[in-house]
Amino acid sequence: MDLPPLIPDDIRPHDGRFVGGKHFFACRVYFEDTDFSGIVYHANYLRYMERARSDMLRQLDMDQHAAYESGDGVYAVVDLTMKYWLPAKLDDDLVVVSTVETLRAASVIIDQTILRGSEIITSASVHAAFLTPAGRPRRQPKAWTKAFASVMNQTDTK
Repeated sequence: MDLPPLIPDDIRPHDGRFVGGKHFFACRVYFEDTDFSGIVYHANYLRYMERARSDMLRQLDMDQHAAYESGDGVYAVVDLTMKYWLPAKLDDDLVVVSTVETLRAASVIIDQTILRGSEIITSASVHAAFLTPAGRPRRQPKAWTKAFASVMNQTDTK
């Protein structure tokens, strides 16, 4: 049996990045994301946003898995307001833009917009609370609030 070729070093899952205080995360619409009419099923926009927020936290060196495993806590969405502007369709290239809007001791509000080029597809305000394993609010780790504050205080370079 032949072994598969070695995976090239530059083949990795997609990483987003910060430009100024905004986090940009690109994604593409696949067949599985759409309903029978070829339009993105409404709940899948939440998946795109979740991936972007998770990547944003990773880019800020926030290890959610370690915090959960150590019993420190975990983020949970406690409030979400979403507006659908235009439908996304099969093969669309989308970008999720995430901005930290409000930082509190035990929570953060992140505004997210999904764009197709310059068109706004969907926008949302996501309120995530940092919770103990028992589900009670807890102060976020200081390093995490500092990381959030650092991107809140940046200005866009574009």
